[in-house]
Amino acid sequence: MTAFTNIEIERSAHPVPAEKRAEILAKPGFGVTFSDHMFTATWTPEAGWHEPRVRPYGPFQLDPATAVLHYAQEIFEGLKAYRHEDGSIWMFRPEANAARFRRSAARMALPELPEDDFVTALDTLVGVDREWIPSGGEMSLYVRPFMFASDKFLGVRPAHEVTFCVITSPAGSYFPSGVKPVNIWLSEEFTRAGRGGTGDAKTGGNYASSLLPQREAIEHGCDQVAFLDASEGRYVEELGGMNLFFVYADGHVVTPALGTILDGITRDSVITIAESQGMPVEQRQITIDEWRDGVDSGEITEVFACGTAAVVTPVGSLRWPGGEVRAVDNEPGKVTTSIRSALLDVQYGRVSDEHGWMYQIH
Repeated sequence: MTAFTNIEIERSAHPVPAEKRAEILAKPGFGVTFSDHMFTATWTPEAGWHEPRVRPYGPFQLDPATAVLHYAQEIFEGLKAYRHEDGSIWMFRPEANAARFRRSAARMALPELPEDDFVTALDTLVGVDREWIPSGGEMSLYVRPFMFASDKFLGVRPAHEVTFCVITSPAGSYFPSGVKPVNIWLSEEFTRAGRGGTGDAKTGGNYASSLLPQREAIEHGCDQVAFLDASEGRYVEELGGMNLFFVYADGHVVTPALGTILDGITRDSVITIAESQGMPVEQRQITIDEWRDGVDSGEITEVFACGTAAVVTPVGSLRWPGGEVRAVDNEPGKVTTSIRSALLDVQYGRVSDEHGWMYQIH
């Protein structure tokens, strides 16, 4: 049953001037500037989801006892909207984000937002702030829906008031000077998630726990950190915010199986594209030794990561205390390049959308 009907739209009395907005869109960066409006709605046990509205972007007023500040009961999503050459605006697979948002909510004891309402919220906000969508290159509008426990209560229980919000931010290319392989640090001390935990939910605590090992990675001259399973410390899981893929010399591709890792929407799209290009994809456990030995022997010819922000990112080397293996040098591999190009071509409308992934904003 849909909840977001008769959405109130309150236009900002002080939008960013067109000249200033154009200046921002020329070099938007990532996650530093936000559009003029946001979408909000509230949930309570008595009223369900109510008060859906677009309103001027601005801060929330939170009591010091607001539950999310103490018990981290929150979830979020991330996706993009794109301006095609004909000026039309499209989002990439918002229905998949909506389904994952519901799964994350269930795991975090939050109310499940109907998928149609999730998409309606995004459609409405992006439509209102369509002038904030940059064009050219690999620019896009990053869309961030999130939900958090907003009631004032210090007892440990599921929230009795929840706030849903969507904000948007213009985003530049992740690789403004060209796609270059990244270096990965292997975390041997820290793990990201364990069996029965929240690894497959998109909740902030998972990312908070990755920040210390990510800092360790940077201290060792690396760009990202790779995590192993919590039970045995043998199986590759994912990076701090991206899924991993391994390309083998015989043409097949392997990606870690789901369970304790995030069911990435880019990951799922990459699997579909790889298979459509004739590459069998295995979703299974892969040990860290298989990664290291495979790259060293040449059995693994390419390694790449994927996620919403970077799309598809080639992995150059894996480093750990006392060792390193390098899959590619300065340029991404052929398979990585092919899959990345195929995905971007769909997102930016350069090829037909054979899979029905794109959703048009009207």
